[in-house]
Amino acid sequence: MNVYDFDGTIYYTDCTIQFAFWCMRRHPGLWFTYFPKVMFNLVRYKKGKIENHLMQRKMFSFLTKVDDFDEQIEKYWNKHEKRISAWYLAQKKPDDLIISASPSCIIEPIAKRLGVKFMATEYDREYGVFLDNLMYAREKAKYITDHGFPMIENFYSDSLADTPLALCAEKAHLVTKKATTVQDWPDISDPKIMEKIQGKVNTGWDIHLKDKTIKVKDRAKMDRM
Repeated sequence: MNVYDFDGTIYYTDCTIQFAFWCMRRHPGLWFTYFPKVMFNLVRYKKGKIENHLMQRKMFSFLTKVDDFDEQIEKYWNKHEKRISAWYLAQKKPDDLIISASPSCIIEPIAKRLGVKFMATEYDREYGVFLDNLMYAREKAKYITDHGFPMIENFYSDSLADTPLALCAEKAHLVTKKATTVQDWPDISDPKIMEKIQGKVNTGWDIHLKDKTIKVKDRAKMDRM
């Protein structure tokens, strides 16, 4: 089985950000109700004032404001499916697994078009909260091991944050140059590389959900605090 990250790996650019702009162009009110807030939180994240998962939740929040989501996501992929990397299409197999931090509601339509399995971040579009862990960094590796997937022959990603999952594969590949170039995964015995990895794999998730039995409505209230 081969496993692939999505954004920046087999698809050039970030589909969540791109789809957010797609929706803002078609729903101009989002420029006032969504865009200023997400930019404010992006600055806070860059300054180290909020954790990655909190920034991502704010990034995803436009999905709660798009009433015609099903129509828009199909139109979006109709136009942008062509951005899937040629190198990936040339080697695609039916048992491929896409694993992505992007919301599952965005990834699912393109995975179906490609005819492959997928796992992505479960996000409730009604309440604007995560239903499970952000599918990022070590959470990807945890998902693979917890669900008893077969041996990963090859893993592909554009981000060192995916090193935990890269270590689960027989062979790992780093994708660069706008999702066009595949090379060997960097040597993690290099102290400089390891320093970069350690800074990326900490999502801060442990402080977000302490009880997975919390109901969605109650979780929404917690997230807005």
